[in-house]
Parts: sequence; structure tokens; C-alpha cells
Amino acid sequence: MNTLKALLWCVLTLAVAVNVSTSFAFDGVQQVLLGVGTGTVAVASAVGLFLVRARRHP
Repeated sequence: MNTLKALLWCVLTLAVAVNVSTSFAFDGVQQVLLGVGTGTVAVASAVGLFLVRARRHP
């Protein structure tokens, strides 16, 4: 499970970094398509991290 979390964190970090850098490197439709793609990957990896989190029972 820790390997999956590490992979999801790496994917999330990379997707956010690429998403931010696309605004500086591209214009127009290309920027929108890359932004939507990397945004979708970032949201999906964040949801994956949320689903595999350790639950605490009181």
C-alpha cells in the first residue's frame, strides 16, 4: 500500500508541476488541452490518495 501512495504522490506532484508550466510554455488550444489533461490526472490521483488513506477509529 505504501508503494501505491508514493506513486500517487509522485503523479500528483508531476501533474501539478506540468499544469503550472503549461501556462508559461503554451498558448491557445494546446494550453487548454494540456491543462485539462493534467488537471484530470491531478484530481484523480488526489481522489486515489483520499481513498487509500488510513482511517482512524475512535
